[in-house]
Order: sequence, then structure tokens, then C-alpha cells
Amino acid sequence: MKQNMKHLCSFLCHFLVLFCLFTIIPSVYGRKFHSSCKKHHNNEGDSCNTFNILSFGAKANGVSDDSKKLVAAWKTACKVGGGILQIPSDHKFLIKPVTLQGPCMGHVVLQIDGTLLAPPEIRSWSKSNLFQWINFKWVHNLTIQGSGTIDGQGYNWWAPMKSKHANLDIKPTALRFYASEGIAVRDITIKNSPQVHLKFDNSRGVIVNNITVLAPGDSPNTDGIHLQNTRDVEISHSDIGSGDDCISIQTGCSNVHIHHINCGPGHGISLGGLGKDRSVACVSDILVENCNIQNSLYGARIKTWQGGIGLVKNVTFSNIQVENVNFPIVINQYYCDKSLCKNQTGSVAIKEVKFEKMTGSYSTQPIHLACSRDVPCTGIDLSDIQLKPSRRPLEGSQLQQALCYNSYGNSKGQLVPPSMNYCLKKDGGGSGSVHQISRFSSELC
Repeated sequence: MKQNMKHLCSFLCHFLVLFCLFTIIPSVYGRKFHSSCKKHHNNEGDSCNTFNILSFGAKANGVSDDSKKLVAAWKTACKVGGGILQIPSDHKFLIKPVTLQGPCMGHVVLQIDGTLLAPPEIRSWSKSNLFQWINFKWVHNLTIQGSGTIDGQGYNWWAPMKSKHANLDIKPTALRFYASEGIAVRDITIKNSPQVHLKFDNSRGVIVNNITVLAPGDSPNTDGIHLQNTRDVEISHSDIGSGDDCISIQTGCSNVHIHHINCGPGHGISLGGLGKDRSVACVSDILVENCNIQNSLYGARIKTWQGGIGLVKNVTFSNIQVENVNFPIVINQYYCDKSLCKNQTGSVAIKEVKFEKMTGSYSTQPIHLACSRDVPCTGIDLSDIQLKPSRRPLEGSQLQQALCYNSYGNSKGQLVPPSMNYCLKKDGGGSGSVHQISRFSSELC
């Protein structure tokens, strides 16, 4: 009897050991990769699919390369419905150029509370990955959010004297979305990109809210947000300061609503340059309102290259406050980013553009409408604009007067300086050939 009891006890002990091996240990291992269930930021439901980049072996010291760990964590979160990829706070992750590809199984949240760092040395970038740093491709239903920072460490790219590579025409964009849909970016900080900070290309359904973009005012081509061939966009409640356009809207964009933006330093909020190298450019249905632009080269601007074709239509800049802006209101159909550009006939047509309720101060010229000799700007409205010089003009200077050429439209309400009252021609847009060109442009777009 005692012998049987001894065997039974031995069996039970072995059973308990095996039970622990097959249940407790896998449970601990699973918790290494998964957190307890929690709700999404947007309350779309519970998720037990939270993946921390540290669990994939990231060193998080800001020096070791954590690129492969980020890609592995992304692929795991992408394969499950409602995946959450965590970049934890109080950690720095050095990330070399990566592509995070979709489509995913469901909505994915990239929760950035720590810091992502780009390689600071230009020599560590290969020629094949100079176009972007963190690239999202074919992604649907993604939210990027958090209290963290995406730091492009772009200083070496901006200083030609520091590196023989710094004058490369191609410099990487920090965060780029290509052929993606249903994208939300909120709360994070993006700073010091080698070139553009946040770019949406061939995408739709974009919401950007409460982000911060930071780069020195003399950093070259560091646009804050760049839109190209992208529609159905809302950008709001954000602070953007850089060395170029706070927001740049390029060809193929429509249904874009921009509001409550603090812009500056930089080059203002711009459409274009459009029509470069005689290309077709189409932009329509753009509303920019309730924005503050300060210490900037431009305010509200449309710029096109000579020789291009296409159409800019239905654009409104409303309730814009400017402070110490060189040129608050600009349409320039002779745009040139070199010391000299060849004169060409033809232009992207511009019509139905409103500048209304713009107030504040300018340092050089209140309004600059330089429209094409061949294709005048038509349907331009100036309404309730009060702009005063931020400093006394130099003796004999004519720059602080309105400059308008070949622009047609209507002036309404009080316009300060009064020279804007004589800015627009009233006969509706010129000859029949102009209307024929306008119809041709509409057919292209």
C-alpha cells in the first residue's frame, strides 16, 4: 500500500511539473509580447493585441540599430485585427530607413510615446533610400498618436560646409504615406527632418490634428506637411514652424480643409509650385481658415511655373491673422526657384480664389498678384482686408504698395492699404481666347 502511494505521489509531482511547463511558462512568454486588454484611443473597442517594440529585442539606447525590431513589431501588429504597436516613453530608438507596408488585417495604432531617431550621419544613408526615412505603403486605417517625437536629425543635410554630401538634390522625407487611406496623425512632434517632415502621396481620407512640426527657419526645403495627389484631407489645431512652407498643396489635391494652424517661421501656406516642366496640374476645393501666420516670408500663396497647363479652382483663404509677414497675399504665375528661369507661354489657369478677412502686419508688400500674360487670373475676390506695415518704408520705396498684374475679379468691404481697391480689373477676364483656354484647362482637370 505504501509503495502504491509512493508511486502515486511521484506521478502527481511529475504531472504538476509538466503542467507548469506547458501552461505557466507560455503564459509568461505571451505576456512578454502582449499587454492586457485595453481600449483604443478612439474607443473603437477592446484589444488584447498590443505589441511593445522592446519585446522584439529593441535596444532603445539611441545608438544601436532598432530598425529590424520596428519592422518585426509592425508586421506582427499588422497581421492581427486591432493591433497596437507601442513605442514606449523614456526610450530612444535609432531607426534606419524602413518601409512599413500594408494592407493590414484591421485598424492599427502606432502609439509613439518615446523618440524615434534618424541616422545623423549622411554617409550611413545609401543612395537607394534617400527619398524617405519612415515610409508607410498601401496602409489602410492607421492611427499614429502619442506624446513622443520623430526626430530626423537633419542638421548635417542642411550645412553644405560640413559634408560633401549635403548638397544632394534628394534628401529624405521624415514620414511619408504612399497609396494609403484612412490615416490619422495626432499629438506627436516631428522635428528636424532632412527635407519634408510629413508627406501624403496618392492617398485619401487623411486627418492631421494637434501635431507639432519644428525646424530652424533657415533649414532648406523642410516643409511641414506636403500633400500630393491626395484628397479628402483635414489638417487642424497644429503648430508648424520650419524653413519652407508650413503646408504645401501640390497637383492632384482636392477637398482639403486647413484650420486653426499656427504657422511660422517658414513660407506660409502654399499651393504649388504647379506646372513645372510644362506638366499638368489640377487643384480644387481648398479651404484655409482661422490660421495665424507669423514671422514668415509669405502668408497665403499660390505659385505656378511658366509653361504648365491645368487648373486651380475654388480656393478660399479666410480669417487669416498675419504678423510680420513679408508678402501676406500672393499669386505668382512666374515662380522660379533659381536665379534665372526661361520665359515660357501658357500657364496653369487660376480662377475662383477668395482672400477674405485677413488682418495684421506685413514687412514688404501687402499683396502681390503676378498673373500670366497669356492666361489671366479670373474670379479673384478681395474682401475685408486690413494690413498695415510692421515698419516704416524706406524713403522712396514703392514695395509697400499693392502689385497686381492681369488679375480680374471684385473688391468688397474695407481694404487697407487703399491701393488694393484698384488691384483687380473688372471686365470679367478678357478676350474670348482666354475663355477658350480656361475651358481647355477645365477639361484637363
